[in-house]
Amino acid sequence: MPITESTALALERRSHAHSSQARAPLSKASGVSMSSSPYYLQGSRFTIRMNGVIGWLARRGFSLKGTAELSVRGRKSGQQQRIPVNPHPYEGAEYLVSARGHSQWVRNMRVAGGGELRVGRTVRAFTAVELPDEEKLPVLRAYLEKWGWEVNQYFKGVTAKSTDEELIAAAPDHPVFRITVKP
Repeated sequence: MPITESTALALERRSHAHSSQARAPLSKASGVSMSSSPYYLQGSRFTIRMNGVIGWLARRGFSLKGTAELSVRGRKSGQQQRIPVNPHPYEGAEYLVSARGHSQWVRNMRVAGGGELRVGRTVRAFTAVELPDEEKLPVLRAYLEKWGWEVNQYFKGVTAKSTDEELIAAAPDHPVFRITVKP
């Protein structure tokens, strides 16, 4: 069931209470080290509207520079939640990176362990494993090389040209999942 813009805004207000950081506790199942107050940059009304347009285009088969619509089961509602994402191929594997931090889709993915990527009628079901912070460096650098023009503002000044130390420092704020498409 699709989430309307008004539903998304209501959920965002309720879950974030007008804060730029999420307050809900994170799942301990992933074993990934995280800061005590997880980073999450809430989307503006414009961003939410644009995500709706990009998701609508992906459902109809139009991928903008590789975007796809992610569908993942909600950890509380059990309903499929949808959001456009930028699947990132790197060294023979495919990854999902959360530029905005510990978002709702990230929390849902940790519980669900997978989901679906859709572009038009092509639906790819997958399983997902979250990378520990120490394994994120090359994936984050490659992701920022490709998508930096779109996501740099969410990385607090860290870019693809940043030092390894700067990228490693940013790693806890940006969950990365290695996805494996089911046959």
